[in-house]
Parts: sequence; C-alpha cells; structure tokens
Amino acid sequence: MTDFQANTEQCELLTDERESREVTGLTQPISDGTEATGHCEKKQLLLDEIEKLKISRDKYLSEAEQLYTEMAPLEALLEGDEVMDAHRQYEVRKQYNDLKRPYDSRKHHASIITSQITRRENLANHETLMAGYTEAMANWKADEQELNEKRNSLSSRLEQIRRQANEDMASAREAETDAATAYAQAVAWGDTEGEKNASADAQKAAKNLATATEHNRRQHLIMSALEQELVTVDKYIVEAQKEHKAIERHALLLAHTVLEEQWNAKAEELLDMGGKLWASYRLIDRDQVALRKLVLPFEGERFGHWNSNDLVERSYKHTVQDVLSS
Repeated sequence: MTDFQANTEQCELLTDERESREVTGLTQPISDGTEATGHCEKKQLLLDEIEKLKISRDKYLSEAEQLYTEMAPLEALLEGDEVMDAHRQYEVRKQYNDLKRPYDSRKHHASIITSQITRRENLANHETLMAGYTEAMANWKADEQELNEKRNSLSSRLEQIRRQANEDMASAREAETDAATAYAQAVAWGDTEGEKNASADAQKAAKNLATATEHNRRQHLIMSALEQELVTVDKYIVEAQKEHKAIERHALLLAHTVLEEQWNAKAEELLDMGGKLWASYRLIDRDQVALRKLVLPFEGERFGHWNSNDLVERSYKHTVQDVLSS
C-alpha cells in the first residue's frame, strides 16, 4: 500500500467517525476531529489536483511521442550519409523544424507539470517525508558521533604507542651510553674489576638496544596501520557529514515548500478579513486610505502579489450581517 493510499483511507475513517458523531449526537471532542478532517480535506484536494495534472501530463507526452514518430525519419535523413540537393535538404529541414517546435513545446509543458505534481505530492505527504528525513539525519549524526569516538580512541592509542616507543628507545640508548662511559672511566683509572663489569653492562645494554630497536620497528608498523585507519575513519566521517547535509537540504526544501503554502493560506485569511474591513468602510460611507497601500507577495508557483484590488473584490462578498457578526 502506498503512502497516498494509506493517507486517503485514514481520511475516510476520520470522515466516517465525524458522521457517526453527528448521527449519535456524540459531539465531544470535536476540535481535534475538525482539525484532522480539515487536514484530510486539504490533502484530498491535493490528490485530486495530482490526478488531473497526471492526465494532462500524459496527454502532452502522448502528443510528443506521436510528433517524434513523424520526426524520427526526418532526423535520420538529416543526420545520415545520403547526399541531398539544397532544395531537398531545405524542405526536409523545414518539415523537421515544423514538427520539432510543437514537440519541444509539449515536452516543456510536461516537464512543468511534472514539477507541479512533485510539489503537490511533497505537500500531500510532507509529514511522512519529514519524519523520514529527520530519522535519516539522526542516523547519520549517530554514525558521525560513533566514528568520532572511534577516531578519538585511535588517536589516543597512536599517541600512547608513539610516546612509549620514543621513551623505550631513549632509555635503551641512555643505558648503552652510560655503560660505555663506565667502561671508559674504569679503563682510565685502571680498575680491572670495574672494567670487566662495565664491559658486561655494555654488552647487555647493546643487546637491550638491539631488542628495543626491533620492538621500535614493530611499533612503527603498528603506528602506520593506526594512521591509515585514522585516514579511513576521517573519510567515513566526511561521508557521514555530506550525507547528513544532503538530507538536511532535502528537508529544508520540503519545509520551504510547506511554509510557502502556509504563507499563501495565511495571506488569504488576511485578505478575507481585509475584505470584510473594506466592506465596513463602504457601508459607513468612509474612504479607505491605509489599505490601498497593501502589497502581499505570492509564494511558490505563482508570481505576483495581492493588493487593494483583491480587498475591494472580496468586500462585495460581504453583507451587512457579515460585518455585524464580526
């Protein structure tokens, strides 16, 4: 079942529930039900518009396909290897262009309608879409946080190994230097016993240095592997950030579309109120000055704005009783 079908069935259930309340006299609570029903009615209007637009788009695409069927042989002739005299080529080119113009026009109209369909589908299903975007952004943010924790762990381990390797090598070299110094001092002072001990210590220090050097080599291999793993993790972090940003942009575009429609709806409400106010001025024989400066821009697909002329037009829809009931 598609989201649209599920939403439509939900709206039908709400309508049935409202009718049931009316029949049984159970009118409490009505505020949530009325709001939900109004929401479903708006959604149904969008779905009806989508169906009409799809029919119109299919008509344009079908006509474009028929035109292309006539264009294709001419196009092949113009692009082929057949040699034509100037007159023949002119006639073929003219026939092709005569078909290409309406073909392009119908494809263009179909493209515009496709954008209109997409906009209405997004509006009709914006709650579900936004929930999906929000969940996806949260998942990518969680992935980024997990990767950052892994990166911190790798960095700490790398720094620990690097510091320990440097300390071990420095200690081994210092021990060898100390043993050599002790040996030289024993020789200088003629200390035979000290010379033997220093010689043994020097051999031991040299052996320890060789062991430390080999260990240091292995430690550097581990550090190189950790550094490479850091590069990989950093790449995944950047990927997570890009994915989050891309989804965030989709969510912002959707929110922008919804806000455009909400602006238009609020503007219409304001215009209706302004029309009633204008009617009250007319009914008490007063001239309106301030509202003549009104300019409210359209948002979304439409271009232009509302102005005082729209207020005047709406004002004539209101009777004395409408004004008095305000």
